[in-house]
Amino acid sequence: MAKILIVEDEAKIARFVELELKYEGYEVEIAHDGRKGLEMALKKDVDLVLLDIMLPGLSGIEVCRRVRQESQVPIIMLTAKDDVTDKVAGLDMGADDYMTKPFAIEELLARIRVALNRHAKMKPGAGRDNILKHGELELNVASHSVHYGGTELTLTKKEYELLEYLLRNKNIALTREQLLNNVWDYNYFGDTNVVDVYIRYLRQKIDDRFGVHIISTVRGVGYIIKDEG
Repeated sequence: MAKILIVEDEAKIARFVELELKYEGYEVEIAHDGRKGLEMALKKDVDLVLLDIMLPGLSGIEVCRRVRQESQVPIIMLTAKDDVTDKVAGLDMGADDYMTKPFAIEELLARIRVALNRHAKMKPGAGRDNILKHGELELNVASHSVHYGGTELTLTKKEYELLEYLLRNKNIALTREQLLNNVWDYNYFGDTNVVDVYIRYLRQKIDDRFGVHIISTVRGVGYIIKDEG
C-alpha cells in the first residue's frame, strides 16, 4: 500500500487524517512544519504528499516548489483559503490537486486514489507514446520536456500536463470540464476559469513567443490543437 506524507501544523487535523488513511490501509508519515515536511518529502520514500499551505518555517507553496525541483511525487494542497489565486499559486508550483478546508474525508480519499493512479500511469514504460508533435512543437514524455523549433520551453507541471492532453487529443474540441477532469484529476465544481488561466500561460510561452497559433478557442465549447490544412 502507498505511503502518504501529511505536512500539517494543526495537530488535530493531522491526527484525524492520519487515522482515516491508516484505516484505508495506507502507511502514514507526519511533519508539522514546512522545513521538516520538505526534508521528509525528499528523503522519505513517499508516494503522495498532503501539503498544507499555511505552515510555520516554510510555506506550503515554497515546499511544493522545492520538492518539484527534485521529485514528481503527487502533491495535494490543503488550505483554509478558497480563492482562485491560491489555487493557481499552488498548481503553478506543481501541485496535482487542491482541497479547501473543511473537507469531506471521502472526497479527500477519492482524490488521493485518482492522484496515485494517474501517477502510476505516467511512469516510464506505462505504454504511452513517447514523442508528441505538432509542427515544430515537440513534447517528449520520457524526458518530460517540450521544444519548439529546437528551443526548449520551461513549463510548470500543470502547463506540461495540459499541453500533453491537448496534443494527445489533437483535432478534438475539448471542453473546460473535460480538461479539468483529465488534467487536474477532479472536477473543481465549475471553477473552469483555472483552465483559461493555464491556456493563457501556454499561449504566452508558445504562441506569443514564437509568433504562431497552436491552441485555438472553440467558442461555446473549449479549446483545441488542430492540424493545419
